[in-house]
Amino acid sequence: MARGNSLADLGLIALFCLIWSSAFAAAKFALPDCPPLLLLSSRFLAAGVILIGLAAITGRAIRLDGRTLASWAVLGVFNSALYLGLSYAGMQTVSSAFTAVLISANPLLTALIAGPVLGERLSPLKLGGLLLGMLGVAIVLRSRLSGGLEDWHGTLLVLAGLVALVAGTILFKKLKPGGDLWTGTAIQSFAAGILLLPIALATESLGDIRLTPALVGGWSYLVIAASIGGYLLWFRLLQTKTATQATSLHFLLPPLGLAFGWLMFREPVSWIDCLGIVPIAIGIAMVTRG
Repeated sequence: MARGNSLADLGLIALFCLIWSSAFAAAKFALPDCPPLLLLSSRFLAAGVILIGLAAITGRAIRLDGRTLASWAVLGVFNSALYLGLSYAGMQTVSSAFTAVLISANPLLTALIAGPVLGERLSPLKLGGLLLGMLGVAIVLRSRLSGGLEDWHGTLLVLAGLVALVAGTILFKKLKPGGDLWTGTAIQSFAAGILLLPIALATESLGDIRLTPALVGGWSYLVIAASIGGYLLWFRLLQTKTATQATSLHFLLPPLGLAFGWLMFREPVSWIDCLGIVPIAIGIAMVTRG
């Protein structure tokens, strides 16, 4: 039984990492034909509608009290609206590789905060694993970094997105919102979409949207796979693992993103990039052990 549960956990982790990392490729397909905030707000609102519908059909929809409703809405603001909204906005003036490097600091920052806030013990083994993961990410992305200076405004936006993601992770563990996970994820999507939509309409033009196959396909994948499947898996992992263990999986996202870039866009991958996966794998094993 224990072995079966372990294999099931590994399956969930693998599926989450594949979905989360492939979302970058889907966004790359869609963004040329749709402004970023319009893409995000429509994605979140559509995901919310679908999740509520599925919850109602399967009998999962339940009535939530005011505190639980507010908790899920706050999580949606941090985990979806602020994290992705700020990151997408920042990527307009800084390179995607630089963005990935900054966001990959998530596990280390989360672990440092989870200790005093959540009481999670950061053992020497886990700290060593986090540092190894950071080393692997630096190796994988070293060839992606621009030789020139990055835009400071875009850098601040991406850093703010990183802080929002870390805050959302810590808040989920701290608030422990009740209710069904499907309903809670739907509320998060609605909250993110409602927050971003007026900003998108005020700063972006609907005339810039072109209904191309790339946009329809990329948008559909972001709604179904990333906003529904990815977030359901992410919060399921947060329910069953510590914040430090769960966020350590984000170290896998840059190399997986490179793999999807090579498969879908034929972006070059060097042998040094492949070498960086070794400390990442060892680091994750050290952080999640026990």
